[in-house]
Amino acid sequence: MANPAILSPTYFGPIQWYQKVVRHDPVWVDHGEPFRKQSYHNRCYIMTSNGPQALIVPVASGKPYAQDSTPLISNHGKWRHEHWNALCTAYGDSPFFLYYADDIRPFFEEERWTNLFDFNLDITRKICELLEIIPPQPFPGSGIAINFSEEETPRRYVIQPKHPLPDPDFQPRPYFQVYGQRHGFQPNLSILDLLFNMGPEAILYLQ
Repeated sequence: MANPAILSPTYFGPIQWYQKVVRHDPVWVDHGEPFRKQSYHNRCYIMTSNGPQALIVPVASGKPYAQDSTPLISNHGKWRHEHWNALCTAYGDSPFFLYYADDIRPFFEEERWTNLFDFNLDITRKICELLEIIPPQPFPGSGIAINFSEEETPRRYVIQPKHPLPDPDFQPRPYFQVYGQRHGFQPNLSILDLLFNMGPEAILYLQ
């Protein structure tokens, strides 16, 4: 029986988001969802020696956010370099950082992505490849006609960094984190935290 879900686009989305991808079929990422400030559209959270830290992709201003579902990525500053350095510092001693580093590094070295949606979609496809799961497809798409109801699909807006809504389907379980002894277990960080700490066993956590 089909168990569809339509999700918001995310930048190295949280574990909760990827659990939806694993547990639902089919899954789409909404291409037409308006960009929202302080959302996972352009930010992720990693664990550092000082605690959780947000990595934020700057977007170019110009259009009203409510009308711009695919904002352009700003190339001002050195955010790519800063994000990669933050990951190296935070996860350099994690069990699987080197195992995945070559797959992740291009997203911080190449400037071939101009808009945020395409950037996020390619990141999602790469993460799904590493997890060996079927990646979501962009929605709407050609030939897709489906009526999503509250019963058929999780509400995408429960997955948000600032004020998450109750989600009975997501119960975070502790796993090894590099700075867990210092700060205690931090749930629902970026999928990168789970990958770098758990490696191939990450998929078992998401099931």
